[in-house]
Amino acid sequence: MEIKRTPEERFENLPGYDYEPHYIEVPDERFGPLRMHYIDEGNPAAPIILLTPTQGSWVYLYRNMIPMLVDAGYRVVAPDYIGFGRSDKLTADEDYSFQRHIDWLKSFMQQLGIEDATGFLLDWGGFFGLRLAAEEPQYFSRLVLLNTHLPTGDPSAGHKWFRKWRAEMLSRPVFPQGDMVNDGVVVKLQPEIIAAYDAPYPDESYKTGPRRFPMILPIEPDDPARPANLAAWEKLADWNKPTLTLFSASFNNTAMGPEKLLQHIPGTRGQPHAGIENASFYSVEDQPEELARRVVAFIEQ
Repeated sequence: MEIKRTPEERFENLPGYDYEPHYIEVPDERFGPLRMHYIDEGNPAAPIILLTPTQGSWVYLYRNMIPMLVDAGYRVVAPDYIGFGRSDKLTADEDYSFQRHIDWLKSFMQQLGIEDATGFLLDWGGFFGLRLAAEEPQYFSRLVLLNTHLPTGDPSAGHKWFRKWRAEMLSRPVFPQGDMVNDGVVVKLQPEIIAAYDAPYPDESYKTGPRRFPMILPIEPDDPARPANLAAWEKLADWNKPTLTLFSASFNNTAMGPEKLLQHIPGTRGQPHAGIENASFYSVEDQPEELARRVVAFIEQ
């Protein structure tokens, strides 16, 4: 068993990113304490907005949104999942599972005492965050959902596309991180931005966590995470706390759209949902100002 930690110099002079790192240790039954990185900006006594990264990214994704949310009077907390960003990286495939990520995140939330936060849940942030909301509802007072769902292993029209994409990504000798983000934006990124997304991973031995994400997504009926996710989905049928969808407009009425969430979660009713125009999968790169504006308006309505 091995733990890798990215050298700190890899994070020096990244464009647009000058945030002080914070660390806590989350327990793990196999490895002992693991160091988990997070950004914590703004007044410590202010209401919390929790920003969650996704596949291909780390908290660098939020470099442009954070100042706007802090200026609006909020405390912004953004964690790097274990295996990503500045957090510790485990090197074997079996070191990662959907449930272990849930457990690590619960420890993170508990140690920081996060309650009644606004959960900004993008893609994998929603895969994890919707489970957390169902199982530990005290964590969140409201949710903002972007290009996400709660995967339960049930058949979906999007799974065929996902399996094809997964096979293509995993077949590459160099697993793309920065290039993955660049492929999922409207306006292509500058080379130095792509390099910043790659900064946490000096070589392929650091990328087991990102490579495992596509494999641990519960899209099969026999997936070990299916029972707990199904139970969480049932609980979300009683989730009445305000819930806003800000999906990329091009996803509306597709397998990746918000329609199922809007039908199932009562907290979505009467909210100012919006399809975000000129935004692809990594909408936070495409439209950080628009998303920050809508989040603040949602909280203050």
